[in-house]
Amino acid sequence: MMGFGSNGYPATIAKNMNAYNDVPQGVEIRGRYGEEFARILTKDALQFVADLQREFRNHIKYAMECRKEAKRRYNEGALPGFDPATRYIREGEWTCAPVPQAVADRRVEITGPVERKMIINALNSGAKVFMADFEDALSPSWENLISGHVNLKDAVDGTISFHDKARNRVYQPNDRTAKLFVRPRGWHLPEGHILIDGEPATGCLVDFGLYFYHNYAAFRRNQGEGFGPFFYLPKMEHSREAKIWNSVFERAEMMAGIERGSIRATVLIETLPAVFQMDEILYELRDHSVGLNCGRWDYIFSYVKTFQGHPNRLLPDRVQVGMAQHFMKSYSDLLIRTCHRRGVHAMGGMAAQIPIRDDPAANEAALDLVRKDKLREVRAGHDGTWAAHPGLIPACMELFNNNMGNAPNQIQTMKREDAVNITEEDLLQRPRGVRTLEGLRLNTRVGIQYLAAWLTGSGSVPLYNLMEDAATAEISRVQNWQWLKYEAELDGDGLGVKVSRDLFGRIVEEEMARIEREVGKEKFRKGMYKEACKMFTRQCKAATLDDFLTLDAYNHIVRHHPKGSSRL
Repeated sequence: MMGFGSNGYPATIAKNMNAYNDVPQGVEIRGRYGEEFARILTKDALQFVADLQREFRNHIKYAMECRKEAKRRYNEGALPGFDPATRYIREGEWTCAPVPQAVADRRVEITGPVERKMIINALNSGAKVFMADFEDALSPSWENLISGHVNLKDAVDGTISFHDKARNRVYQPNDRTAKLFVRPRGWHLPEGHILIDGEPATGCLVDFGLYFYHNYAAFRRNQGEGFGPFFYLPKMEHSREAKIWNSVFERAEMMAGIERGSIRATVLIETLPAVFQMDEILYELRDHSVGLNCGRWDYIFSYVKTFQGHPNRLLPDRVQVGMAQHFMKSYSDLLIRTCHRRGVHAMGGMAAQIPIRDDPAANEAALDLVRKDKLREVRAGHDGTWAAHPGLIPACMELFNNNMGNAPNQIQTMKREDAVNITEEDLLQRPRGVRTLEGLRLNTRVGIQYLAAWLTGSGSVPLYNLMEDAATAEISRVQNWQWLKYEAELDGDGLGVKVSRDLFGRIVEEEMARIEREVGKEKFRKGMYKEACKMFTRQCKAATLDDFLTLDAYNHIVRHHPKGSSRL
């Protein structure tokens, strides 16, 4: 028989209500608070997050205002470039702290969301590193977020397993697994289920704070000094944002009583302004850095966003904006040169292809594209690369092994005389290619389907033999917006046709009909395709470009529960 607490509620509910109310002063949890989540949402862990929020929120707000001011300048015709005031940093002879031996070899890394089975498969994939993603590959619902922290805690503790009842199979980590890195959300994203002093917490401080608090001791206990924890830091636009992260790391190390520099991080260079700040970003994080990464999909998105007020910088079809474009190659080359000069890893970009199991010829063609891309990266000097699917790991690893040999990385192999002088003009050169009706159709089809999946809890979605995440969906959105805004003239079959609202409206109707045929009427009816279509088309036709697709969409996945809710 169920007992009752002193307040008259059933004991299990009363227990959850007491736990819910046992939070630090000024902290309010508005998401579901069940027993498994209580392992993560402890009073001390929430106090740590609240302390970070209170110490750094004004710095974050200032950094976001600086982003707005930079956007205003770009919209008025200015171009991003190297900062004369920090020339002394770029020309100085300094290096970052030595790379820990535990992650000296990062030749192939795999990324994915923090879903339990995916974590185990990624750890067992044969990659050197698994980046567990709270950002682009995750729809940050409360369930996904806190379950992800439960999963990562179990992974670090070595107790994670998953029973697939449909297949009657148990998944567990192998004896040798990939090193774990965690990517928190960007500075701009809130966490609407946790209020601190009456305002939503900063998403990345929640992600970092909960993960670090629960796992730093296990890292040291299980792996010793120099083994992390490790992070990937997204969406920076300026070194002032890296300086905030460095201060957060120092604050966390001080709280934990661990050595300065124990936390290590790789920064994704995935915004156009950040490419001119790479030395400065490494300098701010020099005690905590293990390199930079070419986040090339977000970088393409950022190119459009940065030049949203420049009608002479329209992108060609997204499939044509690859690393052969001069501005993209220059970005990669400068990142390699910068990282190696400063003694840290220069990581390559994502291979978004996925195995095509029912078409061997198409699968081999896709693998050939991956091999060519990874061969280019390793010969250019990258120390490692990314893949989105375990099936790509062997091909990527073979290429890096063949070209790097026994060396764990290529940091020491760069010769100063080989360094190319890369200019602002190189980094800003206009991309070349055609704009087609099919490009407009593909953007629309991918954007709507990705957003529909995101709204129902999936942030990493296989579409048309590619793994799409928020970054690739953003390219689809902003390119449609740019073409509509400036009535871009189409090439190919659409020669002479301009992208108008009428044309776009017809394309949306036709692509929605195609999506319904492809996914089936029942799935289409039950999914959120119509809601996603409205949201996506509204953003594509907006007079002013929204900074991020997911900022608007996030309001549709926030689910507040009453105090004490223990619904599973």
